Amino acid sequence: MQSQDVAPRPAPASGSAADPVVDVEQAEAALVEHYPRLVRIAYLVLPPGLGRGRRVLTAHALTQRALPRGRTAAPVIPAQSAGREGDPGYAFVRLQVVRTALEAGLPLRRRAWPKRSQLPPLLPQVWGLRLFPRSGGADELALDQRLSAMSGPARAACVLRGLEKLPEGDVRELLTAAGVADVDAALDEAAGAEDAYALLDSPEFDPCSLQARPTDLMRRRQHMKAALAAAAAVAVCGALLGMPGDGWGPDGAAAPPYAQNPAARAALNPALLLKVPAAAWESSARTDFSVWPARGDLTGDRALLRRALAVWARPGESVQVSATPGTPSGGPSGPPQLLYAGTVDNARVVLLYDGLRIVRYAEPRDGTKGAALDFARVDGADRAGAGAVVLGRADGNIRYLTAPWVTKAAERDLLKPSSGVMDLTLTGGATAPMAGPAQSGACTSWNVLQLTDASGTRLLTDLGELVPARLTTGRPGSVKDASGAGALRAWAPYACSLGAMRSSGVRSVNAWAYASQPLPDTGGAADWVCTRAETWQGGGERVLAQFHTPGSTYGAVAAKAENVPACGAKDPQVLAGVLWKSGTGSWYLLAAGSRGTSSISATGGVTGSTRGNLLAVKAEQGGQAELKGTLEDGRAVSGLR
Repeated sequence: MQSQDVAPRPAPASGSAADPVVDVEQAEAALVEHYPRLVRIAYLVLPPGLGRGRRVLTAHALTQRALPRGRTAAPVIPAQSAGREGDPGYAFVRLQVVRTALEAGLPLRRRAWPKRSQLPPLLPQVWGLRLFPRSGGADELALDQRLSAMSGPARAACVLRGLEKLPEGDVRELLTAAGVADVDAALDEAAGAEDAYALLDSPEFDPCSLQARPTDLMRRRQHMKAALAAAAAVAVCGALLGMPGDGWGPDGAAAPPYAQNPAARAALNPALLLKVPAAAWESSARTDFSVWPARGDLTGDRALLRRALAVWARPGESVQVSATPGTPSGGPSGPPQLLYAGTVDNARVVLLYDGLRIVRYAEPRDGTKGAALDFARVDGADRAGAGAVVLGRADGNIRYLTAPWVTKAAERDLLKPSSGVMDLTLTGGATAPMAGPAQSGACTSWNVLQLTDASGTRLLTDLGELVPARLTTGRPGSVKDASGAGALRAWAPYACSLGAMRSSGVRSVNAWAYASQPLPDTGGAADWVCTRAETWQGGGERVLAQFHTPGSTYGAVAAKAENVPACGAKDPQVLAGVLWKSGTGSWYLLAAGSRGTSSISATGGVTGSTRGNLLAVKAEQGGQAELKGTLEDGRAVSGLR
């Protein structure tokens, strides 16, 4: 933090007749209404060196202390009088939040009392839990690193420009009112971050939507016993926690140790890591992660491996932890298997496997600050599911570590099935960087990884997690890899819908063309396709019924559902409908069921029925209908919504 960027707090406003007067009730109403936004502002402006947990609590504390003590006259400056929809109460509270967040980043000075915002917050406090925002993707991580490198006033300028959408002159006025001495320097330092402003509103920076993890349970219990017993017992526990070889230094960003039993110590010993021979997969009956050899240029770096194991067992507050749904994030029960340890772009990366999970530890080349720990569940993986793991993401590109049986890797655009592939160099199983799929904005491409081995070719897509998802086509129960020309053409209109399945622990996504329907008033036919995402945890499946008309680039999502058997191997039946406008301007309710549907009926705002699996009924724009179908065996099926 650069202390010279923030001037001492200015004297209170004089309260002239032209100044708006804000009383406690007005400020409190604004604070309560816009509380999540104000806390996000404080969290983004606070120095990242506090750690994510303390930043969350400090952001809430500063926002809650932003109320005036009575009626307060606020200076009339554009940045304040604009406020949230012209509310001077919000403008006043926002100014207080920005000012105190900047003060919190000032260094403590000798012979001077610290400001209240520079001290750990008294309230709120959370006992027994560590709270931190949800982890985002590579773009959010990159933005967080950019903000970390800025001074506090520069971060405030970014937030006021990008999150609050204030004009340049208003930002200048508000920073001056907040006590920033060199506003020009702050604005210049913040310049160039405009491309990432949209990310400031992402869950990565939302201190009101939090993940919770327990604190060190055993250590907490030991402290309670020590406090009840005597001060001497506390001293003994403190001495045990600080024993040489088990302290903070060699473990990097890990929290202090709490487990001293032999099994736990063995799990944290880098010398006991399992390393599979390079050729083991050739003779093994198994083809999953258990036969991957240890690769990378740092497999012999004991210090790095020790830090990775220690952070896995007990991640500190500064460690960014993420896990796919249904994946436990606790430490290993025994020595895990080493899959990779090496340098990837500007980070040192370690991949570990314990039979249930893939764990990725990453730290910067120049230290351990900013270490990240990612978990992905991979139990039950087969040859197709154990084809690749993400090594790293940087600047929108992805590097993968491929299975030892992979002979060729390539990149292709799923939206352009006839465009061919671009070969990726394999170095020790690691691919050259390839462009990732579209993250935001218009979906003009969807890049996927194509792997080839002795058993054939398959496509894998990145969905923001450690293990890419396998893409397949065909009727549920008899799917096949989406590798042939026909399968590529079938996937092209629906590639962009994969974005709706990010961060769900997806194992595979199947596209099944379950019906083709003639379009009224035209000579063409539309395709009905069901895409179903299966997860590693066995729950949380996502189903999309999509409708694609001739000449359209993309399919339209007609219905979606979660945790349903429809379109799956257990129950492949599916029924969905859509309102469609013909070339003559007439509106129709079109509906289609899968093979085996004997009749369909529509009730509600649109009524009609038909025998067979296709329904076309004239309708009005905006009409609502409920679909019911009957299968050939007499069972009823409802339409997806």
